Formats: sequence, structure tokens, C-alpha cells
Amino acid sequence: MKVLLTGAAGQLGQALIAAKPAGITLIACRRAELDLANPQACHDAVQAHQPSWVLNAGAYTAVDMAESEPELAEAVNASAPQAFAEALLKQGHGRLLQISTDFVFSGMQGHPYGPLDSVAPLGVYGASKARAEKSVLGLLGPERACVLRTSWLYGPVGKNFCLTMLKLHAIKAAAGEALNVVADQVGCPTHTAGLAAACWQVLAKDIGGMQQWSDAGVASWYDFAVAIGEEAQALGILATAAKVNPISTAEYPTPAKRPAYSLMDCSASRKLLELEPIHWRQGLKRVLASIV
Repeated sequence: MKVLLTGAAGQLGQALIAAKPAGITLIACRRAELDLANPQACHDAVQAHQPSWVLNAGAYTAVDMAESEPELAEAVNASAPQAFAEALLKQGHGRLLQISTDFVFSGMQGHPYGPLDSVAPLGVYGASKARAEKSVLGLLGPERACVLRTSWLYGPVGKNFCLTMLKLHAIKAAAGEALNVVADQVGCPTHTAGLAAACWQVLAKDIGGMQQWSDAGVASWYDFAVAIGEEAQALGILATAAKVNPISTAEYPTPAKRPAYSLMDCSASRKLLELEPIHWRQGLKRVLASIV
């Protein structure tokens, strides 16, 4: 099986490369090899490589910056997936795995979102990802396209909440200051190795349609920040964790609005994938242990 992977230098891309199954010919593209802001380049890459699957792990993920760069976010997150789908349609074979996000939801539902629940993104980032979902499934159908939503993704490399909190815990603890972290936004942290395993399982089992994957459990950003400090201190990564104060979204305004509740119901996808998730805190322990 030949797989064209985008975003190879990103946190998910690196996890996918590390977990590549035997028998996969992987064409791993970083931004230098494939600029997702250029739809023609995306189309040409499919034509050149004739992949069995395009695994689109690359994305514009700067949620707040997207509010001031909507054209770039749209090009990378919506136009690129559409170009991949159009190129696969033209070549007559090959499938697409599109990674999406819980930020396609408004957060107003109050109970876990299922794969077929209505989307209503609050910001530019979520809207661009929602358009990608619609276009790839509209063009290729569930027979040749899979959209895999995930939430609060983090890992031992790249830019993510976990690594940022590790630095802030060290800085604040040394200064004798507390961290203030939003406590009224709820979802589920997901470690990259777990999502990578789910992605490879999608390809192995030829799964299509709308799917969802996260670690198990539920957390606020405050819960996650507290756990990062506790687990990092237990592993000796931090000498001391900072005190964490819970604050409201209103006390920490950001350019982009975020869903207050974006927990996803992943039960149907877990059954299809034949994978059991681990609790998000166990995922956190694994990530922190890998950077000791």
C-alpha cells in the first residue's frame, strides 16, 4: 500500500511515521515538499505519486491566528483537502483520510457529539475544517473518504497545550506564582500515538464515512493543566509544579471563540476500528514518560 502523508513534520505526522505498519510505502511530505496552501501542488502530488491513500495530517491549527489569517486557514484546511479529493476522483482510484476536529461543533449541545450531529463552528479554524469535511465526503463519498475527528491533540513534539504548560509550570513555580487556566471549556485530551494507531487502523480496515477518535474520559483545560503538573513532578520532569487557579472563559478572552463543551461520542468508531482507548490521564503519562 502506498500512502501519501501530509504534515510529516507536525506532531501527528511524526507519530504516524513512528508507528508505520510493515508493508506501507510511505511518501512523507513536509511543508517544503508539499505546500498545503497551494491546491495545485496538492493535485499534482496525487497525480505524481498515485497513492492508495492520502493521509492528510497537515493543517493550519493556530486557532486564534486564523481569525486574522482566514484566507490562509481556508487554503490549508479546506482547499487542500478538496484538491486531494478532486485529484483522487480524477485518477479513478485511491482513498482519502482527512483529519478533523471537535471545533466544528458549537459546544451548545451539553452531551457528547455523535458523528452525524450538526456542525456549527464558532471560529475561522473550525469553519475551515467543517468545509473540508463536507467537500471530501461530498466528492468521494464514504466508499473512498474517511473523516476522522479528534480533540485537544498533544504529544511529545511540536506546539501543544501540554508542552506549553510544562514550560509555564516551571516558570511560575520558580517565581512563586500561580497559573490561571480556563475551567469552563470541557472536552478530552488526546495523545498523538493513540490517534496515529486509529489512523493506521482506518487504512488497514478500509473504513470510510464520518468517524471520531479521542482518548477516554473528560476534562477541562484546568483539569489538564493540573494533571500535567502532577504527572511531570512525579516523573521528575518538574522539581515543583505551579499552583493552578481555575478561571472562566470571560476572564481569558481570545480572538477565537471556542466551544464550551466539545466532548465526542466515539463509541461507534471504536467498535469499527476494533481499538480500545485509554483514559486521557494514562495517555498523558505515556507522553511525559517519552520526554523524560
